[in-house]
Amino acid sequence: MRIICILLASLLSIQAATAQKRYTISGYVYEKGSKETLIGATLFFPDLKIGTATNSYGFYSVTLPANSTQIMSISFIGYTPEIETVNFDSDQKLNFFLEPAKQLKEVVIDGNKVNIAQEIRMSTISIPVEQLKTIPSLGGEKDIIKALQLLPGVQKGSEGSSGLYVRGGGPDQNLIILDDAPVYNANHLFGFFSAFNGDAIKNVQLIKGGFPARYGGRLSSVVDLTMKDGNQEKITGEAGIGLISSRLVLEGPIKKNKSSFLISGRRTYLDALIFPIVKAIEPGLSTGYYFYDLNAKVNTRLNEKNRLYISSYFGRDKFYLRFKQGSALEKAGLTWGNFTGTARLNHQFSNRLFGNFSVIVSDYLFKIYQTNKVGKDEFSLSYSSGIRDYTAKFDVDYRPVIRHTIRSGVLLTHHTFTPSATVVKNSYAPEENLKKKNQLNSIETGVYVEDEWKTTSRLSFIGGVRFTTFTPKNATYMGIEPRLSSRYLLTENLSAKASYALMNQYLHLLSNSTPGLPTDLWVPATDRVRPQRSEQVAVGLAREFPKTGFEVTLESYYKKSSNIITYKEGASFFLDDPFAASAEGDEVRYEDNVTSGKGESYGIELFVKYDKGKFNGWVGYTLSKTTVQFNEVNQGKAYFPKYDRRHDISVVGSYKFNERTRLSATWVYGTGNALTLEEGTFKAQPLTGTPNTPFNSFYSNDAIQYGQKNDFRAAAYHRLDISIQRTKQKKRGIRTWEYGLYNAYARANPFFYIVAPENLFGNTSNTTEAKNALFKIALFPLIPSISYSYKF
Repeated sequence: MRIICILLASLLSIQAATAQKRYTISGYVYEKGSKETLIGATLFFPDLKIGTATNSYGFYSVTLPANSTQIMSISFIGYTPEIETVNFDSDQKLNFFLEPAKQLKEVVIDGNKVNIAQEIRMSTISIPVEQLKTIPSLGGEKDIIKALQLLPGVQKGSEGSSGLYVRGGGPDQNLIILDDAPVYNANHLFGFFSAFNGDAIKNVQLIKGGFPARYGGRLSSVVDLTMKDGNQEKITGEAGIGLISSRLVLEGPIKKNKSSFLISGRRTYLDALIFPIVKAIEPGLSTGYYFYDLNAKVNTRLNEKNRLYISSYFGRDKFYLRFKQGSALEKAGLTWGNFTGTARLNHQFSNRLFGNFSVIVSDYLFKIYQTNKVGKDEFSLSYSSGIRDYTAKFDVDYRPVIRHTIRSGVLLTHHTFTPSATVVKNSYAPEENLKKKNQLNSIETGVYVEDEWKTTSRLSFIGGVRFTTFTPKNATYMGIEPRLSSRYLLTENLSAKASYALMNQYLHLLSNSTPGLPTDLWVPATDRVRPQRSEQVAVGLAREFPKTGFEVTLESYYKKSSNIITYKEGASFFLDDPFAASAEGDEVRYEDNVTSGKGESYGIELFVKYDKGKFNGWVGYTLSKTTVQFNEVNQGKAYFPKYDRRHDISVVGSYKFNERTRLSATWVYGTGNALTLEEGTFKAQPLTGTPNTPFNSFYSNDAIQYGQKNDFRAAAYHRLDISIQRTKQKKRGIRTWEYGLYNAYARANPFFYIVAPENLFGNTSNTTEAKNALFKIALFPLIPSISYSYKF
């Protein structure tokens, strides 16, 4: 009711305001030299102490009283600001072109931008991609998701995990979208890298709370990534080679100043490096791993009011093993990957009303397989899981006056879930041949409206509401999700903020505890498993120090969640014995293997950012606590989830000595993960009818006895990464060498723990009578890297 009152008051205010004679200027803000649109560029009026920002397509609209003359500043992080004098004596279309700044300098006109204190939204962080690309990383691979893990409120997981754990939530509770298309598995290399090639990304924004009503379907965060549109003026590109992968991006005009393209690709060559070594050791064995990803985008200006964007992403990981000896052949492997495609049509209905229609497809598939063949006899097992979405959505952006920005939209998604598809071929026992597929279809809809309302020079609100429905088989769910963010300026550079958001999530992720393996299964809410739901409240302070270059935010949050799910004790990602029929016939229902529960999380986050002159960076600190409770897990007692961390610290810094040399470093610290220790193992026999091969252990049903759920804390995690970039302007481009050290002081951070005989690693004598001991297994020592890139 409170949100509805705010929206009604908004509309009345708009009606009164538009009774006066007013004029509108509208247009786009571009990067000079490429005509790439700038998302979130600020247009600020110092005399009025008010401003606006461009939307996701670089469009802006400002309406002010007739015959007023105003000084307007146009600015964007990393670009030289422009100052214009605008006469509101008629409706006008004005496009602005900002030039990339060679060296970021302090602001010379006081109050010429909307600073962090004046920004209405809280729990939202945007960092320029170029700055993210200076952060040191494993193997020199620039990783946007890994960089986001350095922000407060975002847990870093562990080695082998590129998932985001935001304010106590799991990886499934993050809405990761690339050009409006959801990406369901953002991992490469068993979690060591994310799926996004930074060379193809223009903008990245992380939202942890106070969610705008236009976002829905997840509980914990939104990661909104936008691909580059492509240079409309000339052919440009960048190529790079490192120890792990090579990459190439190429962009340019299809028709100058009207249409453009972008294409980028990346591939690892670990398989090519390993192949000769494996062949030398074992001639009959071949094994390898590789990943690749491709991004492509075209856009064209159909006319002054219509623009068309078509973009796509395709990524794939593959691990394979093949062994041939005489007439015997054994093969095994796993593969996973994403495909997304987005077609968007922008239409400018008027100088105040902007619309966008999108058609989106997103597909994720995981597959694991095994084949054993001796002569004509064969046993093979293939298991796959995936999710496919088809979405249509329409959004409008209406800016009637400078104090109001109204957004509204509607969305329709058809989900196809395949939690499990099993194919078994067994010539040893033909009666056990099997082809079983579990497929679930559902429809999700959403309607939203939100209003950004600057009520006075000090007080502003973003109020909104989202209505959603979800219709799986034999059930219908509906949800009303109010959202509210507010800001009150205590002084020009200090503000107090508060937000509230209620969220519904109709998708669940069944997560296993195996490090790095992509065996998590996406499943829908059903008539037996209800949708996830959360409420989050946050309050905070934001302070800008214009003269010194510092920004400081301090936030506190509380979040409670319900209907979250996990596997019952003893269940696994196979969901069921593939040879067994369920109680309801051939259809295996995942609900038999899961239990529902609730969660609670609260914490304090501090973010100190510095950006002036040659140095930029930040310090992030999080103090938090998260618990979950399931009636059928841990005897119904609440426990800490794996990535609950009391303390989490990130220090990031980059210093540019001159135009050629830049030094960057990061240091991270986190309380150890909460783990469940193994107390004993009971060996089981291989699956019936399978030959006696080394691969059978992968599919065995060994029973493991554990202690209390997550009652053990791993050692604290901390690491220092360093990189030096050496850049030189060449005749036809810019050459960059980068040298890096990952884990510079060789900290032995725990990857996992095992319980084994105490003389296992130090004595070759018989260990059958030795006492058991706890061993910490570390993964990465100090790892040097070198990479070369050329931008032209």
